[in-house]
Amino acid sequence: MAMSFDPFSELDRLTGNLLQFRPGPRFMPVDLYRDGDQYLLNADLPGVDPGSVDVDVDGQLLTIRAQRTAAAHEGVKWLAQERPNGTYLRQFSLGEGIDSSQISASYDNGVLSVTIPVSEKAKPRKIEVNTASKADSQKTITV
Repeated sequence: MAMSFDPFSELDRLTGNLLQFRPGPRFMPVDLYRDGDQYLLNADLPGVDPGSVDVDVDGQLLTIRAQRTAAAHEGVKWLAQERPNGTYLRQFSLGEGIDSSQISASYDNGVLSVTIPVSEKAKPRKIEVNTASKADSQKTITV
């Protein structure tokens, strides 16, 4: 029987296993984008107990924490245990134009969604430009 061996994929697997058991918080992948007058952040947290998810704002720092606990299976012989457990942590620096009092979050099907609204003073607005013609009459142009 012919077998193929890819040393690079084996190295990736071994490195991933070593990093999985490192102390400290785990990495949580996110998508962050702006949609109109708000920013939307979606974080993948599969298998996390919703009660362990903590989202807080301290000044201009948004912090997301979550805990995933290992399933307790006494007396079993593990053949593979690749799903990471532990604490997940991400921090984001918020800009000056954020309405931090209106930030909201929801958790559904393993995805944490955080809505970050733009403050009224940071929203785009029209500025009136006044010009004077030769006859000294005022004309208003909206830009």
